[in-house]
Amino acid sequence: MNEGWVVVVAVGLATLCCKAAGPVLLGRRALPPRALAVVELVAPVMLASLVVVQAVGGDRELVIDWTRLAGLGAAALALARGASLLPVMVLAAAVAALLRLAF
Repeated sequence: MNEGWVVVVAVGLATLCCKAAGPVLLGRRALPPRALAVVELVAPVMLASLVVVQAVGGDRELVIDWTRLAGLGAAALALARGASLLPVMVLAAAVAALLRLAF
């Protein structure tokens, strides 16, 4: 087995352990309200950080790509107006693609 597969297996096992830790350690006990509030914020914060990295992240540098930012802006506007996720993603991709085609 080469080094790449060792890393894949190790990361997979670490992920499995992290996911299993909560149910194993807590059992059927309820989380305290403060801890529950933190857990509820983890997913939105992770999603927001991924969006920012994809929008302006480069190879260890900040990249201002106006087409990506225009797509992100269109998506934010559509979300603010109550659109569902799939049409928002299609709209963002279409705006970025059309701007790349035009310029």
